Amino acid sequence: MSAPVRTRPADPAEEIPLSFSQEFLCLFDKGGEDGPFGARYNIVCGWRVRGNIAVDVLQRALDALVVRHEALRTKVIRDAGNRHQRVFPPASPELRVRELPGVAPHDRQRRSEELLIELETAAYSADELPLIRAVLGRFDDDDAVLALIAHHSAVDEWSMKVAIRDLAVLYAALAGHDQTAPAEVHQYREYVAWDRGRAGSPAMERSRAYWRSKLSGARLVPTRTDIARSAGAPKATAAHRFVLGADTTAAALALARSTRSSAFIVMLSAYLAFLRQSTGATDITVTTFTSGRNQERFQGTIGPFIDQLPLRTDLAGCRTLLDVIARARRTCFEAYSHALPFGQILQEVPEIAATFEGDRTAVLSFQVFQFPLVMEREVVGDLEYSEIHRRLSQPVTTEIPDGGLWTLDIEPSGEIAGSLWYNTNLFVADTVRDMVSEFCATLGELLAAPDAPLRKEGTPS
Repeated sequence: MSAPVRTRPADPAEEIPLSFSQEFLCLFDKGGEDGPFGARYNIVCGWRVRGNIAVDVLQRALDALVVRHEALRTKVIRDAGNRHQRVFPPASPELRVRELPGVAPHDRQRRSEELLIELETAAYSADELPLIRAVLGRFDDDDAVLALIAHHSAVDEWSMKVAIRDLAVLYAALAGHDQTAPAEVHQYREYVAWDRGRAGSPAMERSRAYWRSKLSGARLVPTRTDIARSAGAPKATAAHRFVLGADTTAAALALARSTRSSAFIVMLSAYLAFLRQSTGATDITVTTFTSGRNQERFQGTIGPFIDQLPLRTDLAGCRTLLDVIARARRTCFEAYSHALPFGQILQEVPEIAATFEGDRTAVLSFQVFQFPLVMEREVVGDLEYSEIHRRLSQPVTTEIPDGGLWTLDIEPSGEIAGSLWYNTNLFVADTVRDMVSEFCATLGELLAAPDAPLRKEGTPS
């Protein structure tokens, strides 16, 4: 089997422009090992793998994955006044094997989570190519956990789904199975060229005008921090994790169907109602994330496509969650139809960035994961892959650039694995725990009675 690849021989001297998403990350670049180009800005994903894995074949499959996707062997050059990226020739990624003997079958899922947490606390330099590595933890000959670790400057969460799917196909073919070759892959540099090539188009100018009007006078909702930025506390990222039961997911999906919305819009609406109740504000602007993959040809490309998108919703006069959903639905449809790289939006309305810079304020972004590429008991060749969605809470994890991040991951089981990631130089654990508890309680109340009157503005539960 050959894997079609659209690429040309790497020339490390060739300077490729940064994507707009990468340029936005540069706003948080402090130099050295701090921030989004430092050694802790990584994504760690894991899968339980059933079947006998040949380590030598897995290494060859990883090698082929790096050949296939240029982003995994690309460096971001952060020279002042000349930021760019360079693609380097393929190199073999590290594969470490960890033996995990003596773990009873009913304890293996938890042990898998512990291994992923351990890997998330480690540092991996963005200067060491390729920007992906793997750890294979073996419980026995037919049961293992496979972790992929990649630097976030080269990948996003969608990319990790692409990586494991391609890796599984490459492994099966190299192991001698009759396996269809993966589809032709378009490289990330093609996306950069396409995205930059449309920058001055009439459609983009209309979108710029939309954001100038939509965000006029807006401010991102500030969350007051426990610790002032000026205090200079050491920066790390922690994650408070929680699980919402299948009944919550079922209620959200049913409400999405009845309101012609999505699970994201329903969850976002509950979050907006939560912010209205806790702050008293009705003009609410929050940030979420776009996949950046509206072009079908790039859905199988590894690279950092994800970007922030501001959502401004006027909740004045909303009496019920159903009213909020109607407003949020309109907000989302408009925003996504006019989506621009966040850095370009900031060029039109730079004042909305003030919350990022406040000494006692931070921005908490909100996202709901519903990826189309999740592997759940999926057999490729003679191996079965199931993604590990959950982790335990942890005091140190992979980095987020600034503030905090809500994530809700809808699992195939029907439950929701949630987390609130936060910078420990800004927030303390008790505050985050209380915030999560309050939001979960509010979410439960709203989904149970979406047509009930909203709690009085500014009144927490």
